[in-house]
Amino acid sequence: MKKFTFKGVLDGFRSSVQAAPRGTEQEIQETLRPEHFQIKKTFRHGFPFSPTALAWDPVQKLLAIGDKGGNLRILGGPGVDAHVRHETGEAVLHARFLVNEGAIVTACADDQLHLWTFRQKLPQRVQTLKFQRERYCIKLSRQTKEIKGITCLHLPLQSKWIHVGTERGNVHVVNIETFVLSGYVINWNKAIEVTRPNHPGPVVDISDNPLDASKLLIAFESGLLVVWDLRARAAEWRGCLGTGGPGDAVRAAAWQHDGKLMTAHTDGALATWTTRAPRPSSLSYPHAKANKDGKLEPCKPIHRLEWKTSRTGESLVIFSGGLPTDKAGRTHSITVLNGKSTTVLEMEHSVVDFVTLCESPHAADYQEPYAIVVLLQNDLVVIDLLSPGYPCFENPYPMDIHESPVTCCSYFADCPSDLIPAFYSVGRQGNKKVAGFSEKLWPINGGEWAPASCSYSEIILTGHADGSVKFWDASAGTLQILYKLKCSKVFERRGGGSSGYEEETPLAIQHVALCAESRRLCVALPHGHVVLFKFRKTDVHSETHVLEIPVISDSTEEEASPDVEGSRSASFSRGGDSVEGDGRRSYVWGSGGAGALRVRGAAGAGGVRRAPGFQAALVALQHGPPHPVAALTINSSYGLMAWGGERGVVVVDVWRRAVVAALPAAALYLAPDHPHPHPHAHVHPRSPELDQLEESPASPPDPVDEVPPDPKLDTRRKSTPWKNFNLKRQLSKVDMKFKAAFATPENAEEAVEKSNSQFYCDTAERNETAPDSLVESPEGEERSLEAPIEEEDKSELSSPLRVCSDVFERMHRELQEKRSSDVYDRMHKELQERWQDREREEAAPGGEEPAPRPDNLPLFDDDGRPARPPRHKTRKKDDGARDQREQRLLSVPNIKYTKQESVKDLRKKQPAPQQSQSFAGNLMRRFNKLDSSFSRSRSSSMSSLENISQEGIQCLAFADSYTKKSDPTTLLPTLWIGTTLGSVLTMMISLPDAELRHTQPVVVSTSGGPIFRLKGSILAMSFLDCNGALIPYSYESWKDDSKDPRERRERTPTKQGSAGSARMSPTPGAGAGAGEAGDRQFVVIASERQARVVALPSQNCVYRQQIVDADFVVKAEIVSLKDSVCLVNYLSTGHLAAYSLPSLRPLVHVDFLPLSELSFQTQSKQRGIVDPMLSIWGQQLIVNEDTDQIAKTFCFSNRGHGLYLASPTEIQKFTIDTEFCYTLNEMLGELFLPRDMPEPPKEGFFRGLFGGGARPLDREELFGESSGKPNRTVAKQMDGTTAIAATGARASAACSEVARAHQLVLERGDKLSQLEDRTERMHSQAAEFSSSAHQLMLKYKDKKWYQL
Repeated sequence: MKKFTFKGVLDGFRSSVQAAPRGTEQEIQETLRPEHFQIKKTFRHGFPFSPTALAWDPVQKLLAIGDKGGNLRILGGPGVDAHVRHETGEAVLHARFLVNEGAIVTACADDQLHLWTFRQKLPQRVQTLKFQRERYCIKLSRQTKEIKGITCLHLPLQSKWIHVGTERGNVHVVNIETFVLSGYVINWNKAIEVTRPNHPGPVVDISDNPLDASKLLIAFESGLLVVWDLRARAAEWRGCLGTGGPGDAVRAAAWQHDGKLMTAHTDGALATWTTRAPRPSSLSYPHAKANKDGKLEPCKPIHRLEWKTSRTGESLVIFSGGLPTDKAGRTHSITVLNGKSTTVLEMEHSVVDFVTLCESPHAADYQEPYAIVVLLQNDLVVIDLLSPGYPCFENPYPMDIHESPVTCCSYFADCPSDLIPAFYSVGRQGNKKVAGFSEKLWPINGGEWAPASCSYSEIILTGHADGSVKFWDASAGTLQILYKLKCSKVFERRGGGSSGYEEETPLAIQHVALCAESRRLCVALPHGHVVLFKFRKTDVHSETHVLEIPVISDSTEEEASPDVEGSRSASFSRGGDSVEGDGRRSYVWGSGGAGALRVRGAAGAGGVRRAPGFQAALVALQHGPPHPVAALTINSSYGLMAWGGERGVVVVDVWRRAVVAALPAAALYLAPDHPHPHPHAHVHPRSPELDQLEESPASPPDPVDEVPPDPKLDTRRKSTPWKNFNLKRQLSKVDMKFKAAFATPENAEEAVEKSNSQFYCDTAERNETAPDSLVESPEGEERSLEAPIEEEDKSELSSPLRVCSDVFERMHRELQEKRSSDVYDRMHKELQERWQDREREEAAPGGEEPAPRPDNLPLFDDDGRPARPPRHKTRKKDDGARDQREQRLLSVPNIKYTKQESVKDLRKKQPAPQQSQSFAGNLMRRFNKLDSSFSRSRSSSMSSLENISQEGIQCLAFADSYTKKSDPTTLLPTLWIGTTLGSVLTMMISLPDAELRHTQPVVVSTSGGPIFRLKGSILAMSFLDCNGALIPYSYESWKDDSKDPRERRERTPTKQGSAGSARMSPTPGAGAGAGEAGDRQFVVIASERQARVVALPSQNCVYRQQIVDADFVVKAEIVSLKDSVCLVNYLSTGHLAAYSLPSLRPLVHVDFLPLSELSFQTQSKQRGIVDPMLSIWGQQLIVNEDTDQIAKTFCFSNRGHGLYLASPTEIQKFTIDTEFCYTLNEMLGELFLPRDMPEPPKEGFFRGLFGGGARPLDREELFGESSGKPNRTVAKQMDGTTAIAATGARASAACSEVARAHQLVLERGDKLSQLEDRTERMHSQAAEFSSSAHQLMLKYKDKKWYQL
């Protein structure tokens, strides 16, 4: 007989539970493998954020832009756009092309010089040289605006030696081919005069004389100009504008082709030099005007200068800055001096740099300028110099993404193919040709790009702060604007501005939901308004229906409706049953009378003309305080849209224009047979600290009892501006939260079940010490709960935080006034003294010290049962000290008991001394519990402690699903709701018949309690059929207005529906409550920490995966890839993780993008708000830094595509598909094309005879080995990781090619040996044939013909 053991029973139970997943894995074949995944950034679109450098290749016609983040963009013609990034992330200060060589040199703020090659499609870094001793002053931080180590670069045409000017005033020479320092160096002390008493300052400009390349101009910041003779190694000429004062400082210098020199100065002056005299030949102030006293007005510095000439004799002087001081702060300009005419071209943003485009790259020739490329802080402008009035070229690049700040993004890969032509047609109708642009073609047309044929379309939607939504065509690696929708045309703005951030941008797009098949668009605004748009190809004159959304509170107006299968049902008709009456109400939204939004063309107002495209069909106005939308979805097949936020969920019938439901999150927990609560009662959900019931995931949760809390503890979340912040008020709110956290619940059973920590004390002892019998009788507990807070504040139970509130307030005031830096230390010392005084005062009357709290109590007895704390049945009068110790609270965490008379929860009513002694320990235990059980705070208020237990809606999904185990065959329309506390709830939808859809209301009913619960907020939910294929959402196809709009809705055929019941084989969980029908669906639920796959209708958790432990998931999405489905997650650690579905098998987990690179979107970066409470406790943490905003601009889509907002002005696309990575090189444009170098200017006879032409220079002789050995401490050559990786890749590729060639050689050798053998055989056979023929000839040689 087999021995019975408890372990054997558990093993058998585990094997029976785990049998289901194994069966599912055997039945569903998953095709995705780790080798199918490769993470790679693909295309970058938009304008470089905070540009710092500009370079131009006049032969290849390429433009390079560097920015402060270390990024480098190389732009050419349409489709030619390459992006690389310096690994250090330091700002790119200078960039110079090796003209027509396919390479570029960059200098960064970390004193590193980099060489890049772009002869291939993707630029690669080849060499790096770091300067170490060329800083004149110490660099304090990356944010300092002081001049960096490398101050300027000069690369002569067709030269392999580049001149590097430094902050110390020295000029070094670097060989481009070897990237090593030359021994030739121009030190500042040799360039200046012997009599000069001070340092000339950093080198601001280096250039060579067009007529003599051996004459090098060096301009120092102090105003000193030096022409250095490279052959003689000495200064040939020196010049200075004045005495070296602040106004004499030089900012730029430029040569004319005939050898004249011009300099630009900080006082707005232009000086012309002849290099024969130490003073300028002419001095002018182009923008200075004489005042009443006859003196010239002061002007701003001229930052950049160029001097170009044309063959017609025109001389163009182009510079930036130099305007009078009264206009310089308001106007940014480029000035063009053409002879005696002065043209000022005003710019919208500050000028970073500019470059003049010329026909000839040779400085000694007539350059023939034809355009100016101006790099602004937020735009790129190209000016046509050959057209009258200097018009601008129309920019073909998508550089206006940041026209208004991007607030959210949506990415649709593999969308319907007819969307792009439809959007383009209406977008072209709305975009009229803007007058004033040049008729010539865009001059930056380098490179070559052949549009790759893409089998699917891609569309990107960007929502902006001004209320606009832009539609972009992102197919085949390009980005082109299709259509722009303006929500501002839906509303009328009235009143002035407001101080609140949300009021400053009342139309900022928060969420966008697009049903691509039905062409319906939902847009959520900051206050909680939601606008529904319908797409029409023609313009119409129509009215906009307005729907009022009631304020969601704990009591919601409901209409009695027939119960659906015994569930609690609610049909909300406020603003829905009488649509005509609603249209005549006042639809003005405002906040505090500061500003108001009125719907244009509301029903009853006559309507307005709507342009072709998306036209507003329904506007849902949120009344009362703001209700920010956190989740938004639409289902055109149901005719419903839903959104949710921190207060609850709203479901709207878009066909009948009625509110179907507006429920708080607490109301979704009510059981089907639960009576309707009191209007002002809270419904407290169970604590989400327990991950979905691990042993029996199919069991439904127990009904939760209701506890009516104190109404004063129900404080709504409010966004408190910093300037109105009151520390005492915040402390009082936190104190109320603490009291609520330690309050005694009404029902002891509920308290035992809900809490992880139980408190025990001897009841007999308690009866003698406590007044009356508050602890023993339930009535006493109820009376204690009903006691007002004011009485508690006056009693001895007042919180210690109130005792020290004056210290906090004084510290807050000192921090604001910045009196001293030791505020925290002094406050900590004063708090310690107050605690010690309080303890001595409380211990003085009794004359006895409180005993320390025991921390080594046994949790289990010898039999394995939970052990009770020690108790005493008798009491002696002389045991005062022992009684004092026994009355202390003993906390035993994670042990739950049933209700007993001798066990009471005494967390609320305690003697004051005991509470003061254990306050710190209880506080830390409470915070530890909250940290481990609750989700991350997603609040945007000043103090996240106020909202630590509030539950909101985070995820919504419409689906036809099975929600009842009792009815496993009925597929019902359902709204799945995910909350911020990890609960997953369902709302069943009862839709009328198609014929009665527009007349009968939609009825919804809650299922009662969460179906599942995960750790962390719910981020994504999706549905799979029994074969593991993704179930597409149902939709209504888009129809023209000519068709009947009330046609019967049609749904997309799914694998489940089209295959029939024959393919629905019995799946696991059939015996676990699903009956004979078996499970027919899988629901995939992803939260901030976990992922679950649950079988429906049995509600068995068949697969589970712990994605992260200490971190959290920023974005999660279920996407299709290679005819399969996977779950993709972006983690707070910067990693991308993908899991196969439905088994949740890990596929890839790689480092992708640090979250800190996306922190520019958080409010703390924008406003610098710090939670004062966290600062007081020494945790310098930033609140409002939840990743909701980052998640809005981080998107995953089908076919493994994704994108994120890389900077406020740029969008970066990426892929996780290995196959797409292989084809990516074909979609990129060619940067470098072989082109002929323009011929140098021909030297005339007389110019050559008298030596007036350009003189060549042998730089190799000057800067080569003959110049000596360089100083090793000045610069050090770095081994670039990218270069090494590229070299390794090329080496591995070369090795593979060599191996392949070797194999071919061996095969060829074998064939040659075979051929040689055959040749030998043929030779021997030929010899035999020859001998036989010879013998035959000899035999018949002497015979006559008749002898034969």
